[in-house]
Amino acid sequence: MSKSVHIIGSGFSALAASCYLAKQGYKVQVLEKNDTLGGRARQYKKDGFTFDLGPSWYWMPDVFERFFADFGKKPSDYYTLDKLSPGYEVYFGKNDSITISDRLEEIYDLFEKEEKGSSKHLKSFLDSAKANYDTAIKDLVYKPGVSPLELVNTTTIARVTQFFSTIRKQVRKNIKNKKLIQILEFPVLFLGAKPSNTPAFYNFMNYADFGLGTWHPRGGMYKVIEGMVTLAKSLGVHFEVNANVEKILVDDQKKVKGLLVNGKQIDTNLVLSGADYHHTETLLDSNFKQYSESYWSKKTFAPSSLLFYVGFDKKIERASHHTLFFDSDFDAHAEEIYDNPKWPTNPLFYANFTSMTDTTSAPEGKEAGFFLIPLAPGIEDTEELREKYFHKILDRFEQLTNQEIKKYVLFSRSFCVKDFEKEYNSYKGNAYGMANTLLQTAFLRPKIKSSKVKNLYFTGQLTVPGPGVPPALISGKIATDLIIKNQK
Repeated sequence: MSKSVHIIGSGFSALAASCYLAKQGYKVQVLEKNDTLGGRARQYKKDGFTFDLGPSWYWMPDVFERFFADFGKKPSDYYTLDKLSPGYEVYFGKNDSITISDRLEEIYDLFEKEEKGSSKHLKSFLDSAKANYDTAIKDLVYKPGVSPLELVNTTTIARVTQFFSTIRKQVRKNIKNKKLIQILEFPVLFLGAKPSNTPAFYNFMNYADFGLGTWHPRGGMYKVIEGMVTLAKSLGVHFEVNANVEKILVDDQKKVKGLLVNGKQIDTNLVLSGADYHHTETLLDSNFKQYSESYWSKKTFAPSSLLFYVGFDKKIERASHHTLFFDSDFDAHAEEIYDNPKWPTNPLFYANFTSMTDTTSAPEGKEAGFFLIPLAPGIEDTEELREKYFHKILDRFEQLTNQEIKKYVLFSRSFCVKDFEKEYNSYKGNAYGMANTLLQTAFLRPKIKSSKVKNLYFTGQLTVPGPGVPPALISGKIATDLIIKNQK
């Protein structure tokens, strides 16, 4: 009998898994509930403007290279990468910004200029970060999270103290300048938790930032999705959009027997879900769920987001492709996300203008703007609140960069908690999955293989290795390896 598998969802992890499974001889059917592929990494086009709806940072290029190399391919076979220079810019006040170069020596010079002696500490910090990166990306993150023994080797034993310290403690031990501290603590936000709750071992994100640089796929992050879909199709993967999986059917032997899709039963004996983990378990009868509602409610989730996709009838000045606004209190905003969930009083925010470096993003003389405010998952979401915060951040942007932009808005589209829930069945409308805190790392995350239903597996940002695009690619490979191991 030929091997076959149905995959729920078409985000990065699901696409990666579809390629790996097809390569292993599986007949692969991908079921996507929305009308376009890509999961959270879909695309939005309007009046000549193009926006990535989801991920916008291309970090860890080596992970993408490793993925495509597994199929005898290179990223350049599917899309063109440009290294951003500067990588990004950070605003701390009016006309007060720092640009992060794409060259490490210039970053050392920047640190030394801001705080005498800090470049020496930065070099030591990045030496540790690179060693951790090599350990994590080349080994640890490719483990399936089955046993704590996966984390035990001679390298990790030597670094065990870094799992019990935090990024915040490590950064602030020697660096005292507030701006430099914020720049060093920023990358771990991609892991979905506060620097004070993120193990120091994860400083490898700083090596990804300073050491490997920030890149941009020409045409947007969706070009990566298109490349992966092209690869998958060449391997024989079949895709179906507008295919809403309503139930996972289980037989008397506690084994997957089918899916209910758009009211119609599809027979299958192997399912991999790249959809939201919590949502996937709601598709099962209650006795087949591994994790209770209480379990999920006690977990630390990465933030949700309020996003705006804006077309401007002018070129934006005094900003970069990626621009971060850290002019407000980081800890106060973090508390309003994690500790006392509420709409932020004075939020940090992020702006992305791909059209500054990619002419395909907007008509000539215009700018495509993408704005993001991190929010607590599960909070109230209304059009009135969205509008209020849209004006709040545009006012701040105008003041900080000393230019008018509000009167040049041609259109704007918002995306927030309710949309994450509706479009992606996201638990509490979170944007990035489950945070990588000490107690939510590796084997302590939800399992890839269901313990209640035979031949049901999970992949994506709620299982190992965690949130982010590179980890999603890795998750697809890990899930595939586990499936193959258990199907023998």
